[in-house]
Amino acid sequence: MSEISSFIEAMPKAELHVHLEGTLEPELKFQLAARNGLDLPYRSATEMRAAYAFDDLPSFLAMYYEGMSVLRTEADFYDLAMAYYRKACSQNVVYAETFFDPQAHTTRGIAFGTFISGFRRAQQDAAELGLRSQLIMCFLRDMTAGSAMTTLEQSLAYRDLIVGVGLDSDEKGNPPVKFKDVFDRARREGYRLTMHCDVDQEDSVAHIWQCLNDIGVERVDHGVNCLEDEALVAGLAASGVGLTACPISNSYVSDGLKAHQIKTMLDRSLRVTVNSDDPAYFPGYVNENLAALAAAGLTRQHLLQLQRNAFTIAWTTDERRTAYLADLEAYAAR
Repeated sequence: MSEISSFIEAMPKAELHVHLEGTLEPELKFQLAARNGLDLPYRSATEMRAAYAFDDLPSFLAMYYEGMSVLRTEADFYDLAMAYYRKACSQNVVYAETFFDPQAHTTRGIAFGTFISGFRRAQQDAAELGLRSQLIMCFLRDMTAGSAMTTLEQSLAYRDLIVGVGLDSDEKGNPPVKFKDVFDRARREGYRLTMHCDVDQEDSVAHIWQCLNDIGVERVDHGVNCLEDEALVAGLAASGVGLTACPISNSYVSDGLKAHQIKTMLDRSLRVTVNSDDPAYFPGYVNENLAALAAAGLTRQHLLQLQRNAFTIAWTTDERRTAYLADLEAYAAR
C-alpha cells in the first residue's frame, strides 16, 4: 500500500453526500431479489456491473431507479443501509449524512414507515460500531412540487429521525425555484436545507444562484460549476455555504473527476468536501474518491482541508464538531 493510501485510510472522515439507494451493490441486489421472489434481467453480479455504462445523468438515473425494485420490506432497507455503514466504518468514516428518496418508494406502494424504520435500525446498529449518522430526505425534482409537499407532510410523523431535506434526480427543466414553497415549509418545520446542482447540467450556474438567493440553502450538492461565475464564487466564500463534490461520479456523467476544479475551490477558500455519491454505480467509496484526487495531484494538505470542511459544515452538534476536528488535527500532527 502506498504512503498516501495509508494516510487516506487512517484519516478520520465525514461523508455528507451519499445516496443510500445508490449503495445497493449487485451482490446485495441479487440477495434481496431472491428474498422477495423477484427475477433480475442479469445472470450475475458481474453481468450487472458490466451494464453500468453511464455517460450522462439520465442514463444513470434509469438504472438507479430500476435497481430499487428489490427494496420491499423493512429488512431490505435495513440491510441496504447497514451494508453502507459497515463499508463506511471500514474506511474510517466516523460521521455520515445519508440521503434517501421517499417518493421512489411510496410511488411503489411502500409505506414511509417501512423504509424509515429500516434505516433507523441500521443507524442504531452503526452507532455501536462507532459511526454516527443522520438522514436527509430528498425530493425528486422530476416529480411535481405537489408530490414533494405531500412527501414533506408524510415525513413530519418522523421529524425527529430526519435532519434535513434535499433535492435530486433529473435537473433538466426542474430548477430549484420549482420547489421554493416546499423548502420554505421545510425550513419552518425545522429541517436543514440542501439541493443538488449537478455537474455540467443545463443552467448549472443559474441554479446555484437560485439555491442561494431564492431558497436559502446551507449547502449545495456537487456545485463545481460555481467556478464559472466570479461573483458566485465570492458569494459562496462569504456565506460559508458548503459544496459536496463527488469526483468519481463526475467522471461517469461528465468529462472527468473535476480534480482541478476541486483544487481551485480549495484555493478560493470554498467549503468543498469530497464524497462517494452512488458508490455501487460509480465504483468508489470515500477513500477511493480521495485517492483519485491524490493521484490527480492534490496533496495531503488538500485532503486534510477537505475533511476540515466536511466536519465544519456537518449538521451535527457544536460539541461533536469540535471533537471531530480535534481528532483530525491530532491525526494531521502525527
